[in-house]
Amino acid sequence: MLRTPFYLIDKQALLPNLEKIARLRELSGCRCLLALKCFASWSVFDLMSKYMDGTTSSSPFEVKLGRKHFPGEVHAYSVAWDEADIPEVLASSDKIIFNTIGQLERFGAAARDHVRGLRVNPGVSSSSFDIADPARPFSRLGEHDPERIEAVCDRISGFMFHNNCENADLDRFDAMLGQIEARFGHLISRMEWISLGGGIHFTGKGYPLEKLAQRLKRFSETHGVQIYLEPGEAAITNSTTLELTVLDTLDNGKKLAIVDSSIEAHMLDLLIYRESAKIAPNTGDHKWMVCGNSCLAGDIFGEFRFEQPLKPGDRVSIRDAGGYTMVKKNWFNGVRMPAIAVRELDGTVRTAREFSYSDFEAALS
Repeated sequence: MLRTPFYLIDKQALLPNLEKIARLRELSGCRCLLALKCFASWSVFDLMSKYMDGTTSSSPFEVKLGRKHFPGEVHAYSVAWDEADIPEVLASSDKIIFNTIGQLERFGAAARDHVRGLRVNPGVSSSSFDIADPARPFSRLGEHDPERIEAVCDRISGFMFHNNCENADLDRFDAMLGQIEARFGHLISRMEWISLGGGIHFTGKGYPLEKLAQRLKRFSETHGVQIYLEPGEAAITNSTTLELTVLDTLDNGKKLAIVDSSIEAHMLDLLIYRESAKIAPNTGDHKWMVCGNSCLAGDIFGEFRFEQPLKPGDRVSIRDAGGYTMVKKNWFNGVRMPAIAVRELDGTVRTAREFSYSDFEAALS
């Protein structure tokens, strides 16, 4: 049996998200690219690539990973490209998207035979966290001024807007898209393609997928553009668990269980956004705080209810642990890195990757 901790990606749980993505593509005509910044575990790309059109990146390494492991289009975006990376990025991508006009002017000539785009910041977003808000004051993420953008429209064929964040509200999406059209519509109509980014939680339970498809199709037909979406969390939500083992327990006024994992090392977004992990069914008479095994005092997964008191050797399963986890895991404290396992559609489980002391040593110098 695979030693904990390990991430377990369940293809059967992944499939409903992918089927909704396929349905949205069919109804709206949009194309969907997996956002590798959220999920880049290529051991399940064989399934995902049957339902999606390719990948989108935030760095040269993600560009190369997408080209190597995911059939379809590769969109290359970075907040700032390094000149040394441009030849390989162009060789590995179908489109290159520049974050600023300055980068377009600097590297536009090298990319003259490539499909080129520009990130546009519409000044509105659905983010409730300042740290994640692309439209925050003085944002470096994209160009803001329609007049400046208009001056370079003849050098590009598309725009990328990314202003949604965990947005499960279609009306809010519709309103923000309307604001984008009001401010940039005359420029959008000069383009051939538009990426509306990720952060639209359209695979969530009860989301009005058909209405979203209608809105996207209307946008596409009004402006004569091909729409791209960049789902990350939407593609993999509820598909992955982080499997843990209780190492020790204590009572300091609350019942505490220390597990063989760490939020700082293995689920960093819980720490960044001060969120609790998810455990199901989270019922029972016994309330326990599940704690990580790093030296960080705030290394806490959360407080949960269990049917029986926890004891060393018990297993704990953290739900919805696929997004922004494996791509962010780190060697803080030298805590054992979780392996990556895949449950295939037939129910068999295979180990895709294990990590050892040698990997820890090799990551340092």
